Amino acid sequence: MKLNQNQTLPHQDFGLEPTETRDTNHYTHEYIHSFVEKWDELIDWKARAKSEGSFFIDELKKRGKHKILDVASGTGFHSVRLWKENFEVTSVDGSPAMLAKAFENGRKHDLILRTVQADWRWLNKDVHGKFDAVICLGNSFTHLFDENDRRKALAEFYAALRHDGILIIDQRNYDSILDNGFSTKHTYYYCGDNVKAEPEFVDEGLARFCYTFPDDSKYHLNMFPLRKDYLRGLLKDVGFQTIDTYGDFQETYHGEEPDFYIHIAQKSYIGSGN
Repeated sequence: MKLNQNQTLPHQDFGLEPTETRDTNHYTHEYIHSFVEKWDELIDWKARAKSEGSFFIDELKKRGKHKILDVASGTGFHSVRLWKENFEVTSVDGSPAMLAKAFENGRKHDLILRTVQADWRWLNKDVHGKFDAVICLGNSFTHLFDENDRRKALAEFYAALRHDGILIIDQRNYDSILDNGFSTKHTYYYCGDNVKAEPEFVDEGLARFCYTFPDDSKYHLNMFPLRKDYLRGLLKDVGFQTIDTYGDFQETYHGEEPDFYIHIAQKSYIGSGN
C-alpha cells in the first residue's frame, strides 16, 4: 500500500488560528502516524464491542444485507467485526495511515481486508460495484465542512447502493453540545481507559475536540457539528425514502439525551418512516 507524507509528519498542523481551520481536506493532515497508532487505545476494541453489542450486525442481518461498504473504516474495527460474522466487506478510508493500520489489524485477526483509499466526494470513481449496505460510522461524516461536500458524499453513498440498499450513518449528539454544553454519561464510542475526548471549542460551524492519552500526549480533530434534523433532511434530499434514528443503540431515547445518534436510511420505499 502506498503511504503519503502525512504518515511521517511529526505533529498536527492547524496553523496559527486552529479554530479557523474549517476545511474538508484538512483531515488528511490530522490523522498523522503517531495519532493513528494511538487510535485503538482511544477506542479499545474489546470494550467498544461490549458497549455497542451486536447492534449493527443484527440490523444488517435482519434486513438481509451481506455485501457491505465500510466507507470510514478507520483502523478497521467494524470491518473486522463484520468479516467475522461472515459479511463481505470492502474497507474505505481517505487516510492512508488509517488504512495501513486497518490492514495491519486485519492480519492480527487472520483476515486480509479489502482496502481502498478514496475520497467520499468521488467514491464511485475508486470503488466499483453495488452494495447491500454502506456504513459510515465513528462520527466520521462530520469531517465534511461544506454543505456541497456533504450532499455530494451522500449522493455517492446512494449511488453505491443496490436498489434496496441501506445507509447506516452515525454522529455525535451535537444538538446537545451546542444547546446545553458538553457532558457525557456513556462511553459507547471511546472506551479506552484514562483517555479523554472532549471539545475545546464549539460554535455552529466547528467542534474542535481534544484527545488526551495516559502519556499526556494530545491530539485534535476539527469537525463540523451536524444537527440531527439537518442530517436527516440531507438524507431525504438525496433520495433516501425512510430514515430510522436510534440513540446510543436504542430505538427510543426520550428518557435522556444520547451521546450518539445512528441513522438507518433506506433507499427503497418499504413503509412509513420518521
